[in-house]
Amino acid sequence: MTREQERARARHRHEEQARSAKPPVSEATRDKQVFGVILAVILIIGAVIAVPKVLEARSTAAPAAAEATADGTATGTAAPGLLAGQRLATGCTTPPPPQTKPKSFPKAPDKATAAGKTFVATVTTTCGDLVLELDGVKAPQTVASFVHLAQSGYWAPSPCHRVTTEGIFVLQCGDPTGSGSGGPGYTFGVENAPKSGTYPAGSLAMARTDDPNSNGGQFFVTYKDTKLPTTGGGYTIFGKVIKGLDIVDKIAAAKALEPNPTDGSPVSPISIVKVTVTERKP
Repeated sequence: MTREQERARARHRHEEQARSAKPPVSEATRDKQVFGVILAVILIIGAVIAVPKVLEARSTAAPAAAEATADGTATGTAAPGLLAGQRLATGCTTPPPPQTKPKSFPKAPDKATAAGKTFVATVTTTCGDLVLELDGVKAPQTVASFVHLAQSGYWAPSPCHRVTTEGIFVLQCGDPTGSGSGGPGYTFGVENAPKSGTYPAGSLAMARTDDPNSNGGQFFVTYKDTKLPTTGGGYTIFGKVIKGLDIVDKIAAAKALEPNPTDGSPVSPISIVKVTVTERKP
C-alpha cells in the first residue's frame, strides 16, 4: 500500500468516528439531567403510594352512601335500626333497636283487675297509632295481663317481628327482643277462642306455642279474615282494632323479607314505642 493510500484510509476512519461521536455534555446540563431523573423517580414513588389511598377512600365511602337513601329506603348494608333488606313505608320512622334485657315478672296479674271491664289501648308505633278495644268481660286474664304490661312499659320499645301474607293474615308483636321467643316471665291459659277457628279482620288475639298454657306477652292482629287451627283450644281473642288497621295493611302489603316473603320479619318495619291504657266507663 502506498503512502498516499494509507493517508486516505486514516482520513476516512477519522470522518467515521466524527459522525458517530455524541456531542459533549457540559456539567450544568449534566446536573439538570440528573435532577430530572431524581425528580421523575420521586414522582413515580409518590404516585405508587398515593393511588392505593385514593382507592381506599373511595371503597370505604361508597358502601356508606348506599346504606340508606333520602326516603329511608335501606339498600345494601342496613342502616341502624333496620334489618338488611328492610325499607321504611311512607309515614313510618326508623324503629329503635330491640331490647336486650326486657322486664320480667314473677307471675301473671290477678284477672279480677280486668274482669267485667272494657279498656281502650293506644299503641303508639313508628308508623302511627293503633287504637284497641280490650274486652275484659270475655278474656279477663288476658286483658289484665295486657294492661299490666302496658302500664309497666314492658313493650317500650318492641318490634312487630312477624307478618304473614298467605293462608293466614296476621301481624305479630309483643316480644321486646324481636326474636319471637321472648316473654314476660309468666304464662297463662286460653280464653275466648272461637270454636270455628275464624278470626275476623281487626281481631286482637294472643300468640302462643303448642302448649295452650303458653300465653304471655305476644299478640297478633288479623288484617283480613283468617282461619286458624283449633288444636290445643285455639287462640284467645281479647279485643279488636278500632282505629289504625290501615297501618297494618300497609305493613303487610310490603310482605316479609326473603327467603320467605309470606312469613317472616316485615320488609317495612314497625315497632311499638309506647302503650297507654284507659278504662272505658259505662
